[in-house]
Parts: sequence; C-alpha cells; structure tokens
Amino acid sequence: MSITATGIRQLGLVCVPTPDQARAIEFYESVGFEKRTDTPFGGGYRWVEVYPPEGSAGIALAPPRPGTEVSPVETGITLVTDDIDATHAELRSRGVDVDADVSRMGDPVPPMFWFRALTGHSLMVVEQRMSGDVR
Repeated sequence: MSITATGIRQLGLVCVPTPDQARAIEFYESVGFEKRTDTPFGGGYRWVEVYPPEGSAGIALAPPRPGTEVSPVETGITLVTDDIDATHAELRSRGVDVDADVSRMGDPVPPMFWFRALTGHSLMVVEQRMSGDVR
C-alpha cells in the first residue's frame, strides 16, 4: 500500500454527533461494540470512542457543537458480518430498530440491512465472505 503525499494512510474514526453519550454508549455496547476511550476534555465534555470487537476504525460519540441540534442522518458507516441473517435476527431480538428485511440485490452488491441508533442515525450492515470479499 502506498501512502499519499498528504500522509493520510487509514480511516480511524467516524464522528457521530451524540447529545446523550451515556445512553449512546449503552446502545453501542448492547449491539456488540466496546468502549475503548472515555476521556473528559474542556468545558465538561467527554471524548468517547466505541469499536466493533475486531475493528481498528471506530465511532466517536461526540457531543454536538454548542447551539446545534442533532438531526438523524444516514451516517454512511458500514459494518461487516459473516452471517447477515443471524445478525439481523439478533439485533431485532435485542429491540434494535432494524429494517424489516435483509435486502438482496444480487452480485456484486452484498446482502445488507440498515439499523438506527437511539439518535435515529442509521448504520448499514453487510455480509462478507470468509475470504474477505464482500458478497
């Protein structure tokens, strides 16, 4: 892998505005994420990072900028599973707001579904083959 002239070499975090960090941490832990960072910083804020158990890229559950409202957005975050149907069923059984069905559009698009966090922000889950290829 080559490193660009800018020095950018990987995706580390995706920042998601989160007004209630404590509830967000509980939610992400309930769907299998682990909290790796929870550090106070200026003005009574907290810097919180959650990661999938095998992930090197995480989600920063950051407080919104002062004076801004948090509106639900499609985050563009895509999570990977080996068994889309089992993951869909498990999240649904935990009371997570998931799509009614797994979408299957055919190759090369992998089977997928969306779920919504407590803020209404949506994240996608896709199935990946054991070889590393998304199917």
